[in-house]
Amino acid sequence: MSRFGVTPAKEAELFARMAACGLLEQDMDESFVTSGGPGGQHVNRTATCVRLVHRPSGLEVKMQRARSQALNRFYARRRLCELLESQQLGSASSEALKRDRIRKNKARRRRRARKTDIVEDQP
Repeated sequence: MSRFGVTPAKEAELFARMAACGLLEQDMDESFVTSGGPGGQHVNRTATCVRLVHRPSGLEVKMQRARSQALNRFYARRRLCELLESQQLGSASSEALKRDRIRKNKARRRRRARKTDIVEDQP
């Protein structure tokens, strides 16, 4: 049975990513608080929001994406891995590469739009 309510493959992928980052369960403080926002009375009454603190790095993640506490625990660990990777790898992290790709695409669209504006303005 999965600890986080996800498929065993996703859980194994998360544990592999945590090991690659050097993220250990005993280095994290986990606490649960009541969520807010969408989800109705259920999220207001139960402690489904997960707060993770990685003691060695001082990083803190608060996750309330899903109505399920187990799923939020999974998402919080995954987000903590992303933050550690971006801190360790810098511009080589997957998040930074994704940001660069989006920025390049926007610049390309801007150039194309400018080019068509210039062509349309000519008599």
